[in-house]
Formats: sequence, C-alpha cells, structure tokens
Amino acid sequence: MARISLRQLLDHAAERGYGVPAFNINNMEQGLAIMEAAAAVDAPVIIQASRGARSYASDIMLSKMMDALEEMHPQIPLCLHQDHGNEEATCATALQYGFTSVMMDGSLKADARTAADYDYNVDVTRRVVEMAHWIGASVEGELGVLGSLEHGAGEQEDGHGVEGDVSHDQLLTDPDQAVDFVRATKVDALAIAMGTSHGAYKFSRKPDGNILAMRVVEEIHHRLPNTHLVMHGSSSVPQPLQDAFNRFGGEMPQTWGVPVEEIVRGIRYGVRKVNIDTDCRLAMTAAFRKVAVQTKNEFDPRKFLKPAMDALRDLCRERFEQFGTAGNAARIKVMPLSEMAKRYRSGALDPRIGDTAAAAE
Repeated sequence: MARISLRQLLDHAAERGYGVPAFNINNMEQGLAIMEAAAAVDAPVIIQASRGARSYASDIMLSKMMDALEEMHPQIPLCLHQDHGNEEATCATALQYGFTSVMMDGSLKADARTAADYDYNVDVTRRVVEMAHWIGASVEGELGVLGSLEHGAGEQEDGHGVEGDVSHDQLLTDPDQAVDFVRATKVDALAIAMGTSHGAYKFSRKPDGNILAMRVVEEIHHRLPNTHLVMHGSSSVPQPLQDAFNRFGGEMPQTWGVPVEEIVRGIRYGVRKVNIDTDCRLAMTAAFRKVAVQTKNEFDPRKFLKPAMDALRDLCRERFEQFGTAGNAARIKVMPLSEMAKRYRSGALDPRIGDTAAAAE
C-alpha cells in the first residue's frame, strides 16, 4: 500500500526539483483515469477532494474509492488531500476518513466567503497543524486571498471563494508576512495569492506580470527557500479543449488560464503542488458533448464516460510529464503516518527559516 503524506511527497519533489499536480475528483471515473495516467508514467499522485466533492459523493464513498485505487496501484504513492478546508471540523473529519493531508484555508472565515484577518488565519491554521501533526498528517495553509488582479474580486468554486471586492494588497501574498506565518503555524506547505483564481474565467487575455504576479512566487521563495509553495487556480484552460467543447454545442466564451510555462517557472522557484480542476472538467465534458452530438441515439452512460476518462487520462499524463513528476514514483519509499508523527514530535520537520541562500534557478 502506498498512502503517503503531502509533506513526504513534497520533500521528495523539492530534493529532485519537480512539481506535483493535484487533481480534484468527485467520482470513480476521475480516480481511475488519474491513476491510470500516473501508472503509465511512474508518477506519484495528489488526489484532492473539496467540501463540495465530499458532499456530492459522501465521505464513505470517497474513502472506499481511495482504498480501491490504492489497492489497484500499490506501486504509486498516493496522497489524499482535503482541498480548502474552511474550519477545524472539516479538517478533522477528513483525517477520520483517511486523508493524509488537509488544507486549512484561514484566509477566509468559516463561511468560506468572508475575508479573514491575519491573526484569525494564524490562530486557526496553527490549531489544525497541531491536530494533524499528532497523527503524522500534513497541513497546507493559505496566505492572501485567491482572486483576480484584473477585476479585484474572487471567484466562487463549490461554494468557496471570497465575496465582494478585495484590495490589491489582499490579492498578493506579502513575502515578509509569509515568513512570519510559516514560523507561527509550522505549515508543511503554503498556498500563495498572485492573481490566479478558481474556475475557467481566470484572465480576459493572455496573462502578463500585471495580472499573474509570478514575481511574488520568486520573492517568497527567496525568503523561504525550504518551504513548499502551492499554486491554486492553476488550470491552463487549453485552447484545444475550449475549441472541442464549443465545437459540439458548448458556449464557453474565450478565456485564458495559467500558461504551463509559467507553472514550470514557478516550479523552479519552490512551487511543489499545482492545483488543477477546471482542465479536468473541461476535458471530460468536451468528450461528453462529442458523443452526444455524433451518436444521438446513444443512451449507455459508459459510452459517454469511457471517452471522457480517456481524455482525462491523457491530460493528467501530460501534466505529469510537463511538471517533471513522471519517473519519480518508484524512487519514493513511503513512510507511514506513524513515523511522520514521530518526526513532527521530535522537531525534525519544523520549518527551517533563516537559510536565505539563493535558491537554485
């Protein structure tokens, strides 16, 4: 069996200079496609579930699906991650159901809509870290509010996202504050804000440094070279997928996502986890539309789902290869959470802050 903590996986990624895509799932077909892609290229996997996914599929179903995927692919290290936990209870119940990592998004209050102040974020994130580390699980925190630098607001996804206008400063993580946050909370990974947002409609044009502030990634990595950074809202919304979706009856307006080359740039500066959801949805629904248009008498759901799974598998495989994840699964000797817990208690996994030697470029 190969259930792995986020911390161990990202430590390995940092040692070898690669990033790991984190794919959101809601159902069996997505899980099968992701793991098939990982097995094809020998890549470790982060599968994550939002609160919306947990509500849609139920914790019991998701938990049993993860057990099945793990048993089907015992050679693939698999991290099961709670995406955007809104409060301590959400994170605690995820751990109960076998998640090896949780995100405590203290950038928003428990309603997942109201921007929280810094002290609230530190306090709630630190409590979740203490809870998770006792059992050896990992914690991702968030500093800064996820949202668009173009129009100064966030985007809702599965009921999660800031409402109303937010200031430009809130939409960009402060590098100096990031140092204080990591020191105070002892998070294993830090999601940062630099202009990305949830959903398909991230940018109205190909992003440049004014609306996708990759310089923030570089500045934070300079101050925290040993901290694993996370890019949220990082689907690339490829033009071929938009075209395929619209060719068969879709009406998606022209949009731009985060270019793969910018993600690869981020990986060079400490980004180890890259969240991808919209691309996965788009790949599958474009396949659904094609079957529905080309075979109008088809009523077997499997005839829709199998092409959709193939499309998702191909997308995931491409991201594993682009981010350098491919070829690393066999190199990882998975450590049980009980051993990770001992390391947390000993202080061996405490943040290493102060080593500001120039990071590898």
